[in-house]
Amino acid sequence: MAATAGSRSEVLEVGPLEIRPEEHLARADGHALMLSIRELRLLTELARREDKIMDREELFSLVWGRDMRPGDRSVDVYVRKLRVKLEEALPSWRFIHTHFGFGYRLSAEPKRHVNEGFTTG
Repeated sequence: MAATAGSRSEVLEVGPLEIRPEEHLARADGHALMLSIRELRLLTELARREDKIMDREELFSLVWGRDMRPGDRSVDVYVRKLRVKLEEALPSWRFIHTHFGFGYRLSAEPKRHVNEGFTTG
């Protein structure tokens, strides 16, 4: 993650993603992503804590601005929507990683191909 120093506008970079929260803008390889405000907030909060596992309750509090009710699956729904959009924009990358029982982590990782590392002959 990179944030501009001495600048008024925050810029978060995670692999080929660039997020500019104050401008309500996210780009994938330079192309603007069409994200809802909640999707952008979720992506921003994850990017601010790149490579850190964040639990669902903390994400909910940061993105929705209130405590999460028991049984609320909003974070999971929005993570799924965001994954679909990121996959469409950058199909050879994985960004949001699930840590079952813990939460989610944002990290740009190139996808490994099934046959990668294997030789045929």
